[in-house]
Amino acid sequence: MNEQHNPWQVLGATEKYNNNWIQVTEYDVINPSGGKGIYGKVHFKNLAIGVLPLDDELNTYLVGQYRFPLNQYSWEMPEGGGAIGVEPVESAKRELLEETGLVAAEWTPIVSMHLSNSVSDEYSLIFLARKLEQREAEPEETEQLQIRKLPFEEAYRMVEAGIITDAMTVAAIYKVKLMLTDGRISS
Repeated sequence: MNEQHNPWQVLGATEKYNNNWIQVTEYDVINPSGGKGIYGKVHFKNLAIGVLPLDDELNTYLVGQYRFPLNQYSWEMPEGGGAIGVEPVESAKRELLEETGLVAAEWTPIVSMHLSNSVSDEYSLIFLARKLEQREAEPEETEQLQIRKLPFEEAYRMVEAGIITDAMTVAAIYKVKLMLTDGRISS
């Protein structure tokens, strides 16, 4: 099987929704089995950026906020959108400062992933931020945030217990746990 071959045939496309952040398109298609159908795609106009801050004592910082689409409260690492054409690490620095008031001297990309590739093209880049310095947070007007400093191991237990369910945060915490275990990160 040729992994580069696209077995989908697009017969037509109709834009269903468009705003500053997303575009929703419905495609008339012939699927890989030869049947006619429709396929909806959500196109994201920004990168999804995440930052897992980790201080010298192996504490991290979580951001709590009520998530409208889920209709529930969520604990997650600092996250936000990064404009296409802007260096992702610059967007990560902005998000960390806005949401926590932290600045970091050391930045390491640790995870890149598609977040829901069956319906969207949203792409995420996640950074580990080290050598932290506390300043003043600058949240956006749409954000009502609670900041929580806690030992990294407690955040890891929150993932294991299903308290943290945000995909980017789960991936980042598991990656950092692996990096701590295999010695790529030390205190």
